Amino acid sequence: MLSVAEADIEKKAAEVPPGTFRHTVLVAAKRFKSTWAELGKLLVQVKDENLWESWGHASFEAYCLKELHIKKQTALKLTRSFSFLARHEAAEEVAQPEFPQKAPPFEVIEVLADAEERGQLSPQEYRSLRDSIWDAEKPASELKREVAERFPRPPPEPPPESFQVKKLAQMARKLAAEVSGCRRVPHAVAERASALAQDLEECASSVNDA
Repeated sequence: MLSVAEADIEKKAAEVPPGTFRHTVLVAAKRFKSTWAELGKLLVQVKDENLWESWGHASFEAYCLKELHIKKQTALKLTRSFSFLARHEAAEEVAQPEFPQKAPPFEVIEVLADAEERGQLSPQEYRSLRDSIWDAEKPASELKREVAERFPRPPPEPPPESFQVKKLAQMARKLAAEVSGCRRVPHAVAERASALAQDLEECASSVNDA
């Protein structure tokens, strides 16, 4: 049974002349989960040549969402991942009709594209692991894990000190309110909790990250 998105794409494809590039993209969108590189390759062309304009859409993202039922972030990942392959593979290989069907799993290429953007992956490193991802017999999930371990994401930067102090002040004020509302807590303790909250609020107002 077709999903709502698949049915809508199929309906749209029936309205577009077969054999046109627009029709080709619609057909690829319907089956892109099994052949992601096929759709990625087509979307790169749609984006680079601004074909979405002649098809009546306000932007590339609007075209992907309205006509192909593909969200902006997914479209970005598809075009970026295929562009990664196009940069690292020979042009004559990329031009082959069977290239999209032979491409490594999308999840794996996405990790490598991320690593390249972070400066962790060089062309030489890609060539050194190429065979392991193109001719892999391992499941995509296992291959993705191995590649992600080889090119780990850097730890996130800590939040600004002003944010941390402000958060502590909010927590202290909430605690003070709960303490003051509990009859079993001595009044002196409630006062100290309120004073702590006030001190932290003053700190938060004076902290500067500059």
